[in-house]
Amino acid sequence: MEKYNIEPYDDNYSKQQFRKEEAYLRAQKKVKDMEGFYWHAAVYIIVNLFLIFIIGFNSGSFWHFGTFATPIFWGIGLLFHFLSVFGKDFIFGKNWEERKIKEYMDKEKKFWE
Repeated sequence: MEKYNIEPYDDNYSKQQFRKEEAYLRAQKKVKDMEGFYWHAAVYIIVNLFLIFIIGFNSGSFWHFGTFATPIFWGIGLLFHFLSVFGKDFIFGKNWEERKIKEYMDKEKKFWE
């Protein structure tokens, strides 16, 4: 059996290419996840409008739980899909924690100066 000669990344060019490829793959995955969420949201809207329309006209009344049960529970699932794709960065922003720490440190600055 032939032994393999595996060489580490020694030169900067190889490391840079590896990091660039990793960044590209992460970005590609993020875009695919976002695309999946947008398709999920579009299907949610179309199907649930159709269901509300059909159930509402067949039951004679739009305002009962059965009309909105599917949109409510599917909406909870859509919310979790949204959070898995966009995460806490959407709610708090990228540097929210660091900004808040700096803000509170600035408020407390008078006590140690």
